[in-house]
Amino acid sequence: MTGSTSIAFIGLGVMGGPLTGHLARAGFAVTAYNRSPERARRWKESWAEEGLDIAFADIPAQAAKGADVVCICVGNDEDLASVTTGEGGVLETLREGALLIDHTTTSAAMARQLGAACAKKKIGFVDAPVSGGEAGAQNGQLAIMCGGSEDAMERARAVMQPYAKSIVHVGDVGAGQTAKMANQMCIAGVLGGLSEAIRLAQAAGLDLDKTYEAISGGAAQSWQMDNRWATMTAGEFDFGFAIDWMRKDLGYALDEAKRLGLASPITALVDQFYADVQADGGNRLDTSALIKRLPKK
Repeated sequence: MTGSTSIAFIGLGVMGGPLTGHLARAGFAVTAYNRSPERARRWKESWAEEGLDIAFADIPAQAAKGADVVCICVGNDEDLASVTTGEGGVLETLREGALLIDHTTTSAAMARQLGAACAKKKIGFVDAPVSGGEAGAQNGQLAIMCGGSEDAMERARAVMQPYAKSIVHVGDVGAGQTAKMANQMCIAGVLGGLSEAIRLAQAAGLDLDKTYEAISGGAAQSWQMDNRWATMTAGEFDFGFAIDWMRKDLGYALDEAKRLGLASPITALVDQFYADVQADGGNRLDTSALIKRLPKK
């Protein structure tokens, strides 16, 4: 599914921008839209320098007109509703038989609502949130968890392949978002423990490099430890996945857990810790800045 396949990509943020580039490099005919004209201009200049032929639209509906596939990666439920079912949204012009792939991390309820809206128009839909952060997007190494029908997934897989490390069909529409909630809950819990472990090592006067070497080869090893131990111990957080976005994601997770009648005390506690970091001005710092809430002794 390349060459003659036309794709509209809505949302050129730190994730959507790189993904759009990967699609163009793979040979798809791509039209892009971004709410911020300035960011769109920067991407347009960058892609032109690379020799990529990516068209730009003024509104989502214009980008989706005539497209075989629409991919979306925006901020939250409200943003997604705006560019899909809102005025000038992609569902105004997306043709019957087309496919919509949503990479936004949203609530499961939003995924189900959008899936139903697509079904009414006989448009395929896959909720496909991603994990791997900005680096994963840039390197085309994202883990993608998906919800949708078998037919929609088969079509979506070929589109997502240029930027995927793994693509897993979890279940029906909404299952991808629920899996992403589980993903974020795992990350939050690991970072909570990792923050306390680093502070313990610091307070005890341990050599932090040796401590990492000693524990990272055993059962304590994690992606967060391997990729964030050095920056957390150095107090560097101006990169990565912002706390604002993590709190948005954890909010969806806690709401879904409540809907299912589940208690999630660890997630709720770490979410409150993140709120404390936000209150101290850490909104846009990487999620590993959770350690800032724990003062050094």
